[in-house]
Amino acid sequence: MPHTVDLVADLGEGFGAYTMGDDEALLELLTSANVACGFHAGDPRIMDATVRRCVERQVAVGAHPSFPDLVGFGRRAMDLTPEEVRTDVLYQVGALQAFAVAHGTRVRHVAPHGRLGNLVAVRADYAQAVVEAVASLDESLIVLAQDGELADAARARGLRVGIVGIADRAYREDGSLVPRSEPGAVIHDPDEIARRTLRMVTEGVIRSVDGKDVPVTCDTVLLHGDTPGAIALAGTVREQLLAADVKITSLEDVLSGRGV
Repeated sequence: MPHTVDLVADLGEGFGAYTMGDDEALLELLTSANVACGFHAGDPRIMDATVRRCVERQVAVGAHPSFPDLVGFGRRAMDLTPEEVRTDVLYQVGALQAFAVAHGTRVRHVAPHGRLGNLVAVRADYAQAVVEAVASLDESLIVLAQDGELADAARARGLRVGIVGIADRAYREDGSLVPRSEPGAVIHDPDEIARRTLRMVTEGVIRSVDGKDVPVTCDTVLLHGDTPGAIALAGTVREQLLAADVKITSLEDVLSGRGV
């Protein structure tokens, strides 16, 4: 049976006159998109245009909710209550769903961004808040997450979960990401990133900063487009996956093929 994987990237992360990343180039490589919903980036015009372009290229639309942190791009810790997390996520996903419906599609998944995405992996109260928001809106939504509290809470609620592999980020031995504040958290060597991606998808392991092979599930590979050379790198990753007979397909198809 061939290996299958979805390719996803964060899109729509400009704001007003400011842009970040090359969304047009990335859209040619993707099967899914995490679309910023206005709290860390994105505005109504950008959200509308991004969803329209996804529909034109048959890329699945996903919501990328964040802490309300435009200045810090959603990467700063904020002392929110679980109820604030729940309502903030519901607000953001609902806003993106409106644009999706306007363009004849729907939101397919929810992928928490930045610091919120890190904390829901380890904080049960935040994880439960996200799950409650998602389930109350649409139980067919897929929750994108790393292994951890959010994935566990979503499964316990009966929601489908897609596990994200991040090849250009360093992993610890416990399977968590090395924080961006620490040296070596982001990997820049294209050959190493390509090797790590292939191993995640075909072997189900990734090498940790301690030099050990850590088991990982990889339903979708997160590609980044906001660093120099990122588009060429993303293209190389896709080409090498195809060369290894990996089938690149939608997250829905990946999970269905695994009985999820």
